[in-house]
Formats: sequence, structure tokens, C-alpha cells
Amino acid sequence: MDNSLQAHFPVLIQVAIGVALPVVILVASHVFGQRARANAVKDSAYECGVLADATAGPHARFAVKFYVTAMLFILFDIELVFLLPCAMVYREFAAADVAGVIPLGVFFGLIVTGLLYEVRKGALAWER
Repeated sequence: MDNSLQAHFPVLIQVAIGVALPVVILVASHVFGQRARANAVKDSAYECGVLADATAGPHARFAVKFYVTAMLFILFDIELVFLLPCAMVYREFAAADVAGVIPLGVFFGLIVTGLLYEVRKGALAWER
């Protein structure tokens, strides 16, 4: 192989995989997908664990509590995901001095304050 081709060979492999993978997925979807109209249940809409009938009336409403709980979970989940990289970065700072840990403490304090506010307002209480 030429020296420049040898240097770019890993990139060419990655490009080939990046092009081949979507083609393989589309072909597999076309071959194994639902093409026959023999089974009406498989072709009907499916939403939230309930088979949706397109001719039926509207579904019963969900309480806002479900959506609030889901949003709070996502919010705190994302915030807690940021704690791991912060802990890895500030590990060296914690060994050297305490001043480097102050931003991590403020961030963690805000998370705890928000959680305590939610508990106090009753956002996590199911029965009301």
C-alpha cells in the first residue's frame, strides 16, 4: 500500500461501515418488515400499552402528575449525569486544595435545594 493510503485506511474503513450499516438496516427492514396485510393487529397503531383504534373516540386523559413526575425525573437524571464527570475532573483539585471543589459543591447544593423544594411542594407525593 501507498504510505498515504495506509495512513488513511482506518478512515476509509469507518466511512465504509458508515455507508454500509444504514443500507443493511434499510434492506433488513424491507425484507423482514410488515408488508402483508394478513394481520390487522400488527398493522394497527400502538400507543402507551393500548392498541389505538383510529375510529374510536379520544382516550381518557392522564393526570398532569404523570407528566410532572416524568419531567422531574428527566431533569434530575440529567443533572446527576453531570456529577460523574465533575467528580472525575475535581478529584485532582480535591487532593490539592479545597477551593477547586467549591463549584462542584454549589452545583450539588442546587440539586439538593431543588429536590427539597419539590418534596416540600408535594410534587413527588402520589396521593393528594
